[in-house]
Amino acid sequence: MPALNVEFSERELEDLRQIAKERGTSMKALVREAAAADIVRHRALQEGADVFRQFFAAHADEFAAAFPEDEPTGTGEGRAA
Repeated sequence: MPALNVEFSERELEDLRQIAKERGTSMKALVREAAAADIVRHRALQEGADVFRQFFAAHADEFAAAFPEDEPTGTGEGRAA
């Protein structure tokens, strides 16, 4: 399995040791779980952003009508009238 060496400050290492001890786990497991949770969070945020972009694109005219003051102005910006 691929591995990654990560450097921590002394303070960070002490905090990790304390947290791992409190949770009854190893530092390696603690750091791996934290990284895995962040990966899941990142993927969920990406998927949510994709859903939002699709929704916005599908309803762009409705948004433009509801919020005309937020529509881009000037040449080369926004949608054609």
